[in-house]
Amino acid sequence: MGKTVDYYFSPISPWTYLGHARFAEMAKRHGAVVNVKPTDFGKVFPVSGGLPLPKRAPQRQAYRLVELKRFSDYLKLPLNLQPKFFPAPADLAAQIIIAAGRAGGSEAAMRLAGAVQRACWAEERNIADAGTLAALCKEQGMDAAALAAAAQTDAVKAEYEANTQEAIARNVFGAPSYVIDGEIFWGQDRLEFVERALAAR
Repeated sequence: MGKTVDYYFSPISPWTYLGHARFAEMAKRHGAVVNVKPTDFGKVFPVSGGLPLPKRAPQRQAYRLVELKRFSDYLKLPLNLQPKFFPAPADLAAQIIIAAGRAGGSEAAMRLAGAVQRACWAEERNIADAGTLAALCKEQGMDAAALAAAAQTDAVKAEYEANTQEAIARNVFGAPSYVIDGEIFWGQDRLEFVERALAAR
């Protein structure tokens, strides 16, 4: 059995999208257990010094676009720098990913999370829309109606809030963050270090 990774992310984060497939492959290769933890970074930012994108300084917003294109080109991953449906509320997408995990385990949650991220950043689809999320569930061979119902339950909403409070308590401040043996690795550009941690015995 490999190590355990607590994976804190926002379904609408482009950086999470850029790292998700590589992280999923890496975790599988090392036999790691992934605890999939969609997190409300709208609550994390105010207590960690972060700012939502529209409130960041113009030079930071401009450089973000440069970096997104740079990584998209380097990783050969399609990415719309300014997608049609961004920014958008990510809560419902997060809750459906949690519901998928409760129904089908970590692998199901990871698969749906990847589909949701691609939908926003590569396919110009609105991941805040219940119909879009239902279609994504069906495309992944999942029971869309059951997941939509589960996503609205108190248990799933409580898990989403618990993930968020846990992230804050563990000093997570940005998405994606991978936590291994209590050590935080922030950002898809730190996956090389994640791999080293997973390979260490």
